[in-house]
Amino acid sequence: MTRPRFVTLAEQYLALRRNLGFALVTQGRLLLDFARFADEAGGPGPLTSDLAVRWAESSERRRPSNAARRLTVVRGFARYCAGFEPATQIPPLRLFGGTTRRLPPHIYSDAEMADLLRVALQLRPRNGLRPHTYVTLFSLLASTGLRVSEARRLSCQDVDLEQKLLTVRESKFRKSRLVPLHSSAIEPLRGYAARRDRCRTAPRSDFFFRTDCAPHLTLNAVETEYWRMRKVLGWTAHGRTRLPRIHDIRHTFAAVRLLRWHEEGADIERRLTALATYLGHAQVTETYWYLTAVPQLMALTAGRFERFARSGQESAS
Repeated sequence: MTRPRFVTLAEQYLALRRNLGFALVTQGRLLLDFARFADEAGGPGPLTSDLAVRWAESSERRRPSNAARRLTVVRGFARYCAGFEPATQIPPLRLFGGTTRRLPPHIYSDAEMADLLRVALQLRPRNGLRPHTYVTLFSLLASTGLRVSEARRLSCQDVDLEQKLLTVRESKFRKSRLVPLHSSAIEPLRGYAARRDRCRTAPRSDFFFRTDCAPHLTLNAVETEYWRMRKVLGWTAHGRTRLPRIHDIRHTFAAVRLLRWHEEGADIERRLTALATYLGHAQVTETYWYLTAVPQLMALTAGRFERFARSGQESAS
């Protein structure tokens, strides 16, 4: 019996995982690249560790962490293949070391956010819809912590200003959630919606965010516009934890919220669960990461541990 080509198996595997709710955009692209490599280099035989390692090391980016990430993509696929091909070899763990090194996020200051919105308002056409679209988009990201993909895909029906509620549909892992809005966000959103509906040049669509020429915002358009604004502002990685990104607005929302709860003396452990739900995290451990990712929060965590340790010593004595 002739074995299916690796590309066919990879497509079947990706279809199965996506039906379970996984988007697998980058991973899917990498896996299909491996499958084509395997079909050309591996011949009719089963998937082997040697084949996987050769592909992982074939990337132009020669860093061990990159090879480790590529090998991780193959491991999941290899486990799938092993279900019907006993000769399949599953590449060993940590062959190239760790797969990720999560860099600390950049936490925007109030002044930086104000500068970003100021530059957004200067976009062309000056009297058009586009500047107001980007000011409102970045303001919404800052006040809700939404992912940029979630915000740009909002429809008019998803933005309920009477109930002060956003409906985020089929976001990461195809999960939907409700996101309450602070009262201060209502009038700016209502003002933008009115301006958008008055704009005669803007194409009609169901999307909440549009520009003078586009019926909706693409991810590439938003990222390109942000990069241009960052260049105008002269932002670099110098003196910062990293070069600022759009996604760091979401990190800033989470970090600032945790800091304010600490200042208010709130029960952080209980609030973390609520924050994880609000942000749409699949696991609360993703939210716990902020406690070690931001220096201010790390200091607070260390202080809490010291108090806990002292109380334990006093109880023992």
